[in-house]
Amino acid sequence: MKPKFSTLIILTLISAIILLPFALSPIYIPVFREKAFDLLYFLQDNLYKQITGYISLVFVIVEMVLIIRKRGRSWKIKMSVPGSMQLWRKIHIFLGVGLLAIVLIHTIGVAGINFNAIFLWVFFGVSLSALVGVVAETGVVESSKKRFFPMIKNVAPDGKVVPGVSKGNMIRSMRALWLNTHIILVGLFFVMLVFHIFMAYYYA
Repeated sequence: MKPKFSTLIILTLISAIILLPFALSPIYIPVFREKAFDLLYFLQDNLYKQITGYISLVFVIVEMVLIIRKRGRSWKIKMSVPGSMQLWRKIHIFLGVGLLAIVLIHTIGVAGINFNAIFLWVFFGVSLSALVGVVAETGVVESSKKRFFPMIKNVAPDGKVVPGVSKGNMIRSMRALWLNTHIILVGLFFVMLVFHIFMAYYYA
């Protein structure tokens, strides 16, 4: 069973709370530096970064397995993993929010500069494109029992204006937009992840 719209709204709010420290870090990091320098030093130490980085990587690998499980048929990859597609989709969503939290712990809310800043924003794009897309899609599914949305004009192939868009067509259009955006960002994220890991070991 898919997560309900109310559950997805709660996950969206949790994600917003997790992202808030990244906006506030210019305020609280100087306070940390002045009032709790030892704690800040520990949180920025290589050992702490490696441990939380490996935990983040485990989350990413599990997410990759979930992607293969979800897309296995279309990619002609066989995986004998128990559980329905909807269960794996639900796990994928919850783990995605969990990964946001782990990244917050790993970075202590500091976006970084140059490559790391871009890498972090790409990751945010990956997470939010999926979450917003699923929320919008589920909202349409649960919004009404009607099969058509009469308030939206739909132009048929012959040029005639149809008085409404079917729920199925609207969901397909929305999915084509958010899912393609998500897939492009995921591809970019994995390329940058490899480079990030390389730099972490090269400059360690």
